[in-house]
Amino acid sequence: MKPEKQTLQYQGRVISVTTDKVTLPNGHAALLEVVHHPGGAVAVALDAAGRVCLLRQYRYVADGWLWELPAGKLEPNEPPLATAQRELIEEAGVRADHWAELGVCLSSPGVFSERLHLYLATGLSAAAAAHEAAEVIEVHWVPLAQACAWALDGTITDCKTALGLLRARNMSPTSG
Repeated sequence: MKPEKQTLQYQGRVISVTTDKVTLPNGHAALLEVVHHPGGAVAVALDAAGRVCLLRQYRYVADGWLWELPAGKLEPNEPPLATAQRELIEEAGVRADHWAELGVCLSSPGVFSERLHLYLATGLSAAAAAHEAAEVIEVHWVPLAQACAWALDGTITDCKTALGLLRARNMSPTSG
C-alpha cells in the first residue's frame, strides 16, 4: 500500500521517520508514524558439533547485554544473503560454505518497515573478525538445544534471534 501523502519528519544516518496518510482496507483514513529502515540479515551459524554462534552484545538502547545472532543492516544494493555472509565474518570471525533461507521476520510491524532475512549457515571455517569500534561483542558457541531453550524461557529476548534459532532447529538434522 502506498500512502496518499507522506511527510518526512526526520532523516538520520540509518533511519527516517515519516507521517503517512493512508486509507486502510476497511476504508478508515489514518495518519501513521512510520520508521523506515533498510532492513537486515541474520546468520544462524551451526557448527558440526551442533553448536550455534551467539553473540553477547552490549546494547545501549536495551540498557544492557543481549544474546544475539550475528546480524547487520543491508547496505545499498547489497542482497540480504551477502549481508548475512559479511556480518558472520565481521562479527563472529566465521565463514560458511552452505546457506539456507529461514524466511523473513518483522521486528515491530506496527511502526517499523524493517524486514530481517534469516539464514542457516553451515560448513563453517575460521575467518578474521572485524568488529566496529561501536560494537561491544563476545562470541560464544552454545549447543543449539540450549540456545532454543533460552529462546523459549526468556533468557534470549531479541526477537530475530529467538525466531532464527527455532527455525534453524526445525531445519537442522543435528538438532535431535
